[in-house]
Amino acid sequence: MEREKFSSRLGFILISAGCAIGLGNVWRFPYIVGEYGGAAFVLIYLLFLVVLGLPVVVMEFAVGRASQKSAALSFEVLKPEGTNWPWGKYIAIAGNYLLMMFYTTVAGWMVLYFVKMLMGDFESLGAEQVAAEFGGMLADPVLMLAMMVIVVLLGFAVCGMGLQNGVEKITKVMMVCLLLLMTVLAGHSMMIKGGGVGLEFYLKPDFSKVMEAGLGEVIFAALGQSFFTLSIGIGALAIFGSYIGKEKRLTGEAVSVMCLDTLVAFMAGLIIFPACFAYGIQPDAGPSLIFITLPNVFNHMAGGRIWGGMFFLFMSFAALSTVIAVFQNIVSFATDLTGCTVKKAVVWNVAVMILLSIPCVLGFNMWSSFMPLGEGTNVLDLEDFLVSNNLLPLGSLVYLLFCTARYGWGFDNFLKEANAGTGLKFPRWAKMYVSYVLPALILLIFFQGYWAKFG
Repeated sequence: MEREKFSSRLGFILISAGCAIGLGNVWRFPYIVGEYGGAAFVLIYLLFLVVLGLPVVVMEFAVGRASQKSAALSFEVLKPEGTNWPWGKYIAIAGNYLLMMFYTTVAGWMVLYFVKMLMGDFESLGAEQVAAEFGGMLADPVLMLAMMVIVVLLGFAVCGMGLQNGVEKITKVMMVCLLLLMTVLAGHSMMIKGGGVGLEFYLKPDFSKVMEAGLGEVIFAALGQSFFTLSIGIGALAIFGSYIGKEKRLTGEAVSVMCLDTLVAFMAGLIIFPACFAYGIQPDAGPSLIFITLPNVFNHMAGGRIWGGMFFLFMSFAALSTVIAVFQNIVSFATDLTGCTVKKAVVWNVAVMILLSIPCVLGFNMWSSFMPLGEGTNVLDLEDFLVSNNLLPLGSLVYLLFCTARYGWGFDNFLKEANAGTGLKFPRWAKMYVSYVLPALILLIFFQGYWAKFG
């Protein structure tokens, strides 16, 4: 059976970007930028995005396009006779399932908050009551389970409709709406009286802050953010390479995806910082910024219910675009490995995904006494650590070694595939860099992640 293809190049770029654009870079990126010197940090981050993220994205696309398979079989198809690359398959499969085991829960929060904001649930609530709303949601396993199930059913329903009619068509609409919503929200935020201070904080380079935080720490923060923002290493991007033709070279396509990913992360800061500073709220990290601070900001704002609804709709689109992209990869694993139909793969995986996602839901309430990484941590923290600090860097290392080593696919084969078509070429002179320097950098990130967590 011939593999289904994207109907357009735009579809491929939007869906690949949708996979990379996630909740982490939407709320984590602005906070890190603020903490490490605003525009000064952005310049360092962009440099690492190109030197660290770009080669791995091109390699994932190349392996997918050359093999015409998901990561479940792509290594088997391309490996030389007599060699064995099973770990690539297992890292990719584990990475996709583990990522969705907590991502579906957080996506459910976004959808719930969109509904709550539209219904006016936060109107006339004080700061403590808004915080209590978030706490109440976390304490309610039935509500969180229901929202998680809705996200799983929505994601797999889109995948069940096929690549062109489901994934491409719906993700295209979602991504266009996401970009329009961001533009409107950023424009509104920048016009808020008193928001100029927030813009200055976000956009004016402050190299003294870089030195204050310590140059080494800033470089590691930029390295880490550039690496994790793209979800590289688990075949989540490789799958979309398997659905495209050879008309365009893959480096140019990877640059387009990365530009879109960075634009969304950057625009999130334009939305968040002016609004927070206008109402005298210091931007904070993590869930509290999105679920406690911002509902308070929208409460003070004229038409806040509408602006808040639009913000959480945008956040829901960002979450669901990733869910659909990764579910498409999971469905492809099943069809490639077992030869079953897409419909059968969807039905089985709905049940599997719901079961696997339950521990994350219970980790906030019934299992809250389980603190796997120390005081104050929960199941989500453990799952996130396993994906972000282990499977993403190790999976990226596998793709690098596979595409550069002579006992793998090899650099010449990779280069031939990456440079088929028209557009930006992957340079041959980069061979030494991707073979030796980049693997060392990724190992450094891997060990630094453990040092930061346990050292």
